Amino acid sequence: MFRRAFWFTTGAAAGVWATTKVQRTLRGLAPDSLAVRAADRAVTAGQRVRGFALDVRAGMAQRERELTEALGIERDEAAAPGRAAHPPQLPSPPHRAELGPVTRDTSRISEMRTTDGVG
Repeated sequence: MFRRAFWFTTGAAAGVWATTKVQRTLRGLAPDSLAVRAADRAVTAGQRVRGFALDVRAGMAQRERELTEALGIERDEAAAPGRAAHPPQLPSPPHRAELGPVTRDTSRISEMRTTDGVG
């Protein structure tokens, strides 16, 4: 009699445990739960990328200071940190009229049509 009661209780407990485990897994795989989990991971990844970018900027500023000191370059303190006081002026690109007329060599087009095997 005790043996039957023991195994009946053990089976019932195993059934309750398995049912609870399956229900938790199903709730975890529901679309709402997956969306929340994905959003949380995206926020965490964004925070890590932002922290990395801040570390890179700090390292760049430190290295720029080291190079500036090593090369003996005077910096204008009124300028924003990390920016040159007077950015270099690039030459303006030539205008279309200065480049001359547009000419196209169309003599090879007929060669390409006959050698590709299509036409």
